[in-house]
Amino acid sequence: MTDLLLATPADPVPNARARRLGLAGICFGFLIITIDTTAVNVALGPIVSDLGGSLAGAQWIVSAYTLVFATFLLSGGAWADRIGSRAAFLIGLGVFGLASAACAAAPSMEALVAARAAQGLGAALLMPCSLALITHTFAAGPERRGALAAWGGISGLGLSVGPVLGGALVDWIGWRFIFLVNLPVAVVAGVAVYAFVTETGRHRHPFDLPGQALVVAALGCLCGAFILAGEFGWEAPETIGLLVAGVVAALALARIERLVPLPMIPPELFRNQVFRSVVVVAGLYNFGFYGALFCLSLDLHEQLGLSPFDTGLALLPLTAVIGVIAFASGRMIARLGEWRAVLIGLGFGAGGAALMAVFGGESVTGTILCSIPFAGIALTMQAMTALAMEGAPRERIGLASGVQNAARQAGGALGVALLGTLLVAGSGLALHLPMAVVSAAYLVSMGLALAGRRRTRSAAAPGSAGA
Repeated sequence: MTDLLLATPADPVPNARARRLGLAGICFGFLIITIDTTAVNVALGPIVSDLGGSLAGAQWIVSAYTLVFATFLLSGGAWADRIGSRAAFLIGLGVFGLASAACAAAPSMEALVAARAAQGLGAALLMPCSLALITHTFAAGPERRGALAAWGGISGLGLSVGPVLGGALVDWIGWRFIFLVNLPVAVVAGVAVYAFVTETGRHRHPFDLPGQALVVAALGCLCGAFILAGEFGWEAPETIGLLVAGVVAALALARIERLVPLPMIPPELFRNQVFRSVVVVAGLYNFGFYGALFCLSLDLHEQLGLSPFDTGLALLPLTAVIGVIAFASGRMIARLGEWRAVLIGLGFGAGGAALMAVFGGESVTGTILCSIPFAGIALTMQAMTALAMEGAPRERIGLASGVQNAARQAGGALGVALLGTLLVAGSGLALHLPMAVVSAAYLVSMGLALAGRRRTRSAAAPGSAGA
């Protein structure tokens, strides 16, 4: 058995100016992930019309990306620990850029779905490495908190700009250009990270191949089952077979991870009750967030008849408020504390989803107005990230960030698959059922967050912050 085969020290931390430029490169690398996600949502109708397909094809365009993103985040974090987070980040940028070019050139729906899966592989390196590089570059406290706020703010910017930029490109040039815009951003990010970010320490861990295979099988089968349910029904043999296979793979994964010497999902991480609560809340957060954006985009375009650009404009009030909250989240979280920020964000998310469930989809104006309170959910993400990273051992920071973000992306993949199917559960597209499910998921998350906060308070010394 091999344990830690080799550990090398990190390079010296650069000066303040270099740290700021390096942070800009890290954030630009993260930006292409968020812009790509939201831009694709408003382009789904034209893509399906051009390449052929159905709602299931639209779901696979999104889910292929998030599925691979989620299932390889864990290995991506472990690989970053092994070769260094800067090297892994640069490789991720290269993979994402090449896959974006393949998406732009895709001649068929199958080729596009395959290229989207390759994009997910690049993103699986970019996401955990961005957090690991920030943790490596900035000292704990206000400096790191500010860097994480900037990282989250860039995410908000991508969410705000993505739908409008994507809609404009689709209407004025063509849907293929929503993927080509990633290329210059990836080049700028790569140059900045290479020049101004130092390498992290390297810790060589064996890979957990059985665990990786079972994660792919479990999440792939469950997503496939949810999508097939929209085409063939929940009673169809194909749907039931994939559901059973997904559950069996998940149970086998839980068993295997307790038996292998160095598991991909270390059980000891989950012995920390706070970390466990944060990971579950993270999954439910993206389940509702990605699923809601997918359903809103399709409803505005297909049901209410908006063009891709007008769909982007209709989403702008929601995404712009998300961007503002993301940029201000550092100060807000410092004042509120992490757990209180999580609870407030989830409360807005649950309330906004409930409004859309009752009143959304009837008119463009009504849907826009009902969607705005949902933007409060943005306060949750940065607080969750801070809570998860605080509980991670420094030598396993890449893997721990991978676990937390894998839960988020797995939730997003399942949300698009399930909520997209519920969107057409009646005679036509309707937001009522999927948004009701989102609201219920966020209410459950609030209960979990309250339990996590109680555990934090009981374990902390009197007067500690963030409770």
